[in-house]
Amino acid sequence: MAAGLGFKTFNTGDVLSAADTNGYLMQGVLVFANAAARDAAITSPQEGQCCYLKDTDAVQTYSGSAWVGFDDSNAIQNSIVDAKGDIVAASGNDTPARLAVGSNGDTLVADSAATTGLIWAKPVASLSNPIVNGGMDIWQRGTSFSSPNTIYVADRWKAEGSTPACTVARQATGDTTNLPNIQYGLRFQRNSGQTNTSTVYLYTGVETANAIPFAGKAITVSFYAKCGANYSSSASALGYFLNSGTGTDENPTGSYTGNVSVASGNVTLTTTYQRFVFTGTIGATATEFKIGFNYTPSGTASTNDWFEVTGVQIDSGTWTASTAPTFRRSGNTLQGELAACQRYYMRLTGGASSSNYGIGYAYNTTSAAINLRNAVTMRITPTVLDYSAIGLTVVGVNNYTITGLAIDAGTSGNDYVILLATGASGLTTGASYSLRNTSNVAGFIGLSAEL
Repeated sequence: MAAGLGFKTFNTGDVLSAADTNGYLMQGVLVFANAAARDAAITSPQEGQCCYLKDTDAVQTYSGSAWVGFDDSNAIQNSIVDAKGDIVAASGNDTPARLAVGSNGDTLVADSAATTGLIWAKPVASLSNPIVNGGMDIWQRGTSFSSPNTIYVADRWKAEGSTPACTVARQATGDTTNLPNIQYGLRFQRNSGQTNTSTVYLYTGVETANAIPFAGKAITVSFYAKCGANYSSSASALGYFLNSGTGTDENPTGSYTGNVSVASGNVTLTTTYQRFVFTGTIGATATEFKIGFNYTPSGTASTNDWFEVTGVQIDSGTWTASTAPTFRRSGNTLQGELAACQRYYMRLTGGASSSNYGIGYAYNTTSAAINLRNAVTMRITPTVLDYSAIGLTVVGVNNYTITGLAIDAGTSGNDYVILLATGASGLTTGASYSLRNTSNVAGFIGLSAEL
């Protein structure tokens, strides 16, 4: 076959020789020395014609208005991939788009909200959810609280809402459509008829041992929330915030040492549960952090002036609401979550009939030392004790009303406590006594090692 001869216009009556056939008609792509030779030969190109330019080794097609390279034949042109690792995706039918390379370790994840339907995301981190009781499962202190004044309500969650009369209570979600099988939420309600419009708050803190693994990392906080039909916050807003500090195990309702606002803002609630996310980067020197929610009511409260929150979680990396990992408990199982809560607070509750909590001895006629084994190893030696309907007894013989019960800090530890029970005279020095509920009332003993 003869070498390509370029382009020739045949006229009526011309003889079609073998050389012309091989040199012109047998070519799939017209070959020219350069663009100038092509333009001189093809004065009226047709859309779809192809050529090869020897000087640049370029293959071009005629678009109908210009000769363009194959990699320039769409609106993105050469920039469709212009960096190592870029990939070609699509933003619509026959609409290619460039997806820039992600960061080291990122995974390509489908996301219908993204322009190309794809995003680069961090893989699910091995770090566990540091928010203990984020699903509002555990309520050792009770399931309803009136006008909470900086007190723990659901385990690990502290409420401030005493100025406008409020109620914090556990609520069954009853929602398997918008929630990933989360059973309970925390409802924070301004009581009907209240006119006080002071801001109310809900906090949880992450202790130093659990916060340090997140230092220097980008994080995503996700949660579910909804509101009542009469939610009075302006624009149905619920405020959120995440602050970090450089202290050790500080109270989340106080001011952190080295306090830094990592993220804050508002989300808009509806009467249906929605998942929200916010992101930030924990400082490299951070040793603690806390998450909180707040709302400022307005006007006079009606019967459904409340918000609910549940499914609170922190993941390392940056995620969207549609790609954030599914909610998981800090303790993985319900039993694990209870044990995680008991690290901070442990309540032993007696039944309506007699229940023994621990055994000890009287060291004089008015005082007894009772040994109590903790259900789990607590964060520190418990420092706060609460109790109700507790007395002493010589098993099967006598009941003694106590007037005081305290933790003996000098002999207690985070695995066990020695409780000092005091009362009126009548104990027998050296005799064994048990601590039990009195008068067939369902009593309790609570030990706190909270932040």
